[in-house]
Amino acid sequence: MATAHADEKSFLAGILRADHRTVARAISEVENETAIGHAIMRGIHPHLGRAHVLGITGSPGAGKSTLASELIGEFTRRGRSVGVVAVDPSSPFSGGAILGDRIRMERHALAERVFIRSLASRGHLGGLSRAIFRVVDVLDAAGFAMIVVETVGAGQSEVEIAEIADTRVVVCAPGFGDDVQAIKAGILEIADIFVVSKCDLPLADATELELRYLAGLKKGGAGAPPILRVTATRGEGIAALADAIESARGAAGRRRQQGARERMRRLIAQEAGNAVRDCLCGIESKTLDELCAALARGELGHEEAVAAAIQLAVNGGAGSPRGKDKSS
Repeated sequence: MATAHADEKSFLAGILRADHRTVARAISEVENETAIGHAIMRGIHPHLGRAHVLGITGSPGAGKSTLASELIGEFTRRGRSVGVVAVDPSSPFSGGAILGDRIRMERHALAERVFIRSLASRGHLGGLSRAIFRVVDVLDAAGFAMIVVETVGAGQSEVEIAEIADTRVVVCAPGFGDDVQAIKAGILEIADIFVVSKCDLPLADATELELRYLAGLKKGGAGAPPILRVTATRGEGIAALADAIESARGAAGRRRQQGARERMRRLIAQEAGNAVRDCLCGIESKTLDELCAALARGELGHEEAVAAAIQLAVNGGAGSPRGKDKSS
């Protein structure tokens, strides 16, 4: 027990001084939900809320990684420390992130004021890893002024980025065509800033016009988010984008509170589901078989069967699925 306590103190001290090796180990612990990981989360709680969390999202191939790499360089030139969480698709063999620490960000990997970590999405459909909130909290506690979260590029389901980022940047490549469906489904509704990437391509002007029309339509024409043109491979538009991100921080507190509310609702639903599942595991197999047989014979409807199963779980598996009939 004393050793475990010492480990927790060592982890916390290393995180607070932004020791990269300790931060990396701590992220592994919290991502895997170990006992040390839970202790780390409890320990860093008083040190949270200082970072500006930037979410970069958009469809695959939009140029998110190149854009993120250029922003890392721009923010470090401005004296900011930057933590990066790049959520990649999972390997079907190892379950790990396929791309590792993003190749396009490799030139920043050894910088003292930059920490880059790839996480596997592990099949999570929101474009983010399930552990992303905890990982961002570790980087926040480590004192990184800017935390960049780049999503896996899952399309319309990436609206989950709204729960974690103070400022959300949606990246669209020229000629995004089918992405209009994603826009209608809500991915662009979360944007604080739109970026037309790869503006050296011929369809950039048309893409910008389409974005302006759709953004104005959604926002009623008032207070529509800015639309910026960027060619990251040439570094064009990066400084202006960084300025816009800095300016957007004014509303970060309100957004963070809204995101925390949505996150809390989701976690409560998740924990409630886990509790019900645990209770259902307590029902004797024979009793559950009887319940399924009654359902198959048409003596119970699906809704009644589910209600009976939950009631049995609440009662600790006691009784019969047809207990009401037997008592009459």
